[in-house]
Amino acid sequence: MRITPRRLALGMSLWIPNLFSGIRVRRFSEDWTHATVELHVNVFTRNYVKTAFGGSMSAMTDPYFFMLVMHQLGRDYVVWDTRGEIEFVKPGRGVLTAEFEVSRERAEEIRERAHGGSKVLEWFETVITDRDGDVVAKVRREVYIREKRRVTATRA
Repeated sequence: MRITPRRLALGMSLWIPNLFSGIRVRRFSEDWTHATVELHVNVFTRNYVKTAFGGSMSAMTDPYFFMLVMHQLGRDYVVWDTRGEIEFVKPGRGVLTAEFEVSRERAEEIRERAHGGSKVLEWFETVITDRDGDVVAKVRREVYIREKRRVTATRA
């Protein structure tokens, strides 16, 4: 069975760590350039002061840049999420949203830099917003990309 954007969004929403943290993947675009993820802050997912846990806000941004890159580059590349940074701007309440974008051009530029087995460490940025569009947190994620050795060796 082929993983489609729709199936992956559903699977990620039903994945136990996301499901019980109030994280919902609303969509992956058909061309794997965009994803939308929501965090629903409610009685089960809020902290002592009734706002979103910082860890939940970080978790809602964890794998999505790497997934977009991985699906655009294909099976010939190793792609990992290596680290992240988050700056909390204001308390998160209600439904929080993060949009992830990796353009075709950026993915192609990464492919060229990783050609021949070179290690690429690429930073991506997004923001988490509330229903009013106010920025709740600023997020940076680093993604590791390398062409697989078997591919590089085949060319040699």
